Amino acid sequence: MPMINLTRDDARERARLLDVASYRVELDLTTGDERFLSTTQVSFSCREPGAATFIDIEAPAVREATLNGRSLDVSGFDGSRLDLPDLAAHNELTVVAECAYSRTGEGLHRMVDPVDQRVYLYTQFEAPDARRMYTCFDQPDLKATFELTVLAPAGWVVVSNNAPDVEGEATGNAERWHFPPTAPISTYITALVAGHYHHVHDEHDGIPLGLYCRASLAEYLDPDELFEITRQGFDFFHSVFDYRYPFGKYDQLFVPEYNMGAMENAGCVTFYEDYVFRSRVTDMVRERRAETILHEMAHMWFGDLVTMRWWDDLWLNESFATYASVHAQSEATRWKTAWTTFAGTEKTWAYRQDQMPTTHPISADAPDLVTVMTNFDGITYAKGASVLKQLVAYVGQDEFFEGVRRYFRRHEYGNTSLGDLLEALEETSGRDLVAWSKEWLETAGINTLRPSFDVDDAGDFTSFAVLQEAPSEYPTLRSHRLAIGLYDRVAGEGFVRRRRVELDVVGGRTEVPELVGERRPDLVLVNDDDLAYAKIRFDERSLESLTAHADELTESLPRALVWAAAWDMCRDAELPARRYARLVLNNVGGVGDIGVVEHLLATASSAINVYADPSWRAEGRGWAAGVLRDLLDRAEPGSDHQLAFARAFAAFATTPEQLDAVAAMLSGDAVPEGLSVDTELRWNLLEKLVAAGRAGDDAIAAELERDSTAAGERYAARCRAARPTAEAKAEAWGSVVERDELPNLTQRSVMQGFVQPMQDEVLAPYVGRYFDAVAGIWQSRSGQMAQQITEMLYPTFAASQETVDATTRYLESANPNPGLARCLIEGRDGVERALRGRAADAAAADA
Repeated sequence: MPMINLTRDDARERARLLDVASYRVELDLTTGDERFLSTTQVSFSCREPGAATFIDIEAPAVREATLNGRSLDVSGFDGSRLDLPDLAAHNELTVVAECAYSRTGEGLHRMVDPVDQRVYLYTQFEAPDARRMYTCFDQPDLKATFELTVLAPAGWVVVSNNAPDVEGEATGNAERWHFPPTAPISTYITALVAGHYHHVHDEHDGIPLGLYCRASLAEYLDPDELFEITRQGFDFFHSVFDYRYPFGKYDQLFVPEYNMGAMENAGCVTFYEDYVFRSRVTDMVRERRAETILHEMAHMWFGDLVTMRWWDDLWLNESFATYASVHAQSEATRWKTAWTTFAGTEKTWAYRQDQMPTTHPISADAPDLVTVMTNFDGITYAKGASVLKQLVAYVGQDEFFEGVRRYFRRHEYGNTSLGDLLEALEETSGRDLVAWSKEWLETAGINTLRPSFDVDDAGDFTSFAVLQEAPSEYPTLRSHRLAIGLYDRVAGEGFVRRRRVELDVVGGRTEVPELVGERRPDLVLVNDDDLAYAKIRFDERSLESLTAHADELTESLPRALVWAAAWDMCRDAELPARRYARLVLNNVGGVGDIGVVEHLLATASSAINVYADPSWRAEGRGWAAGVLRDLLDRAEPGSDHQLAFARAFAAFATTPEQLDAVAAMLSGDAVPEGLSVDTELRWNLLEKLVAAGRAGDDAIAAELERDSTAAGERYAARCRAARPTAEAKAEAWGSVVERDELPNLTQRSVMQGFVQPMQDEVLAPYVGRYFDAVAGIWQSRSGQMAQQITEMLYPTFAASQETVDATTRYLESANPNPGLARCLIEGRDGVERALRGRAADAAAADA
């Protein structure tokens, strides 16, 4: 069902008119596999008695509705809203609705585990989907208490925002659970999780802790590490926020078929189920899981206790939680280099998003929910967190957190906007933040910083400046506080920083007289220590030094900055793709940080498959696979590096001999010492063989029999979509585009398998079919599912001017809605960027 849009103006008017006191919700989950019964009692007041408004309920049917003792006519219910006429000063509304379970990860999602046929439910309500489970004023600034009663099948576990005061009380063939009222919270963070969940419990600092997962995953749950991170997070946030955790108990639930990493439901946090590791993962994956845990915990204060008034300030939630989680990781957990990971992952994401034609200010204009749903992006999360990091440096860390403490105390259980936070920070820091806000939060785009210098015959700088550039569409030249590092290669020590100068860069050219007279180093690193949010560039000598010796960068943060800048140069067609790939693969074996290794291998794959001259692609893939095979053979047995190189080798394998080696690993005939070819790696290897035409349906069926789980079913669907035949592609396309039967994660798996490198010919017919189908997708699917399909199936696989032109024609002729238009504009930008990269790579080959 398409997403029902709510405008900001409508939400403001409803908030002006109403105060909502409480929701009392009763759910009957025993009525069948498709629908459940939802009864909601809402108490609310109206500032203008006699006025009319509406309430949200997305359901196949409303059985009855009673407002202040009189029945409302529900015969004309449109599936999404109920009109509420002639309101009194105080109102009592009761609505009985037949609501539908979801298979898209929105609203109340229902899944049956293929392992044991047990049933699992969970809710996902951000931004507009609480209305799918109960009748509510579904906007963040109409907070109310939430009381829940659930009638569930016997034997189920039921979890909500509060601990139950009635737990599994027998009622006929079912059981009744009751959860007392919460503190006032927004509808989007109310929650229900129910089913045959396995659970373990602990307590820390008086807070009851729970971990939940499907029964068939119980053996893989690692409560020791999960509880340790949770305890570290609470201790850290209690210290820096000086405000006790406000929601009583704290449950963390790993739920199936989840669309995102996690969701900050108050006291009932839901997580992507793949964070329960069925197979061996690298420490980088564990680090990212820890960041997610701490991110959601930070939301308990920033987002749940104090909530944005409207989704314009979504970034306040997400950027703060991202900043706070990385800060907590670096200070309170074993991942002391979390800011290095942030520089190589979040900031890279931000830089990429900020260069798209759809970039927007951090503090974005969000006139309606369709716009909101497209703003869950790298600007909202990663750029915002990067700029918050700068703000902390600008006002001082102690002053920043004192301002945050005042903000929490002043606005607890309320709603705020950006100005409320800035007011508190101005009080504690004494800084005027109006100009800072306009420069960094209210403008879009990213600046580029380049070193510019002259040297004399002796190799000493006779001049040195930092040049700042801005894209023509977003011409703001900002003020940057940054450091410049001069690094020399020292035998036996690698790159050693000889000099560091910290300064303010303002305008198009900033002179750096402190460096005049210094000997030119092997590496000039602008934005050393990652103080600024900006793209950086290298002079030619620095780039040559890095190409030959980047593995000698021993410090983690400058290493991450160098790699991020080189990748950005490749994406900007300033560094040919094959040169970037050589830079990576010639040096990645000497990189100790597994997070950096995995990021580099992913970008090298994109360089060859997306940005390299197509005529060199097969050769480049074969060359890369050869290098990776050598790295695999030389890796320490059982190490994270060995696992990363094995996966990358399989992904790049192109020649018959390389594919034979992949097959031998899968069969067990030739496995490198120490490498565990476990469930996840087996599927990776099989997908490669299937995509190359070396394995087919029988092999997929046999592997699914070995792994007859929900994850196994998704992997099998992905492998079937990867088969290099017209019939396989038609089957995959039809299952996603022409029919709407697949669960959300299975749908995603099919699309991931559908697009494979080296399958250009069999994919070519789907350029036209995509544009024929995309409007219907947005008319028939929910906003999240439509966006997912539009983005994942956009024909980047056919990177050509014809694809660019087809997109432009569609945008000009079809007048698509803003969500669809944004997806298409970003897809087109990706193709144009790929074409520029391929031209630069071809020119480098001819030079």
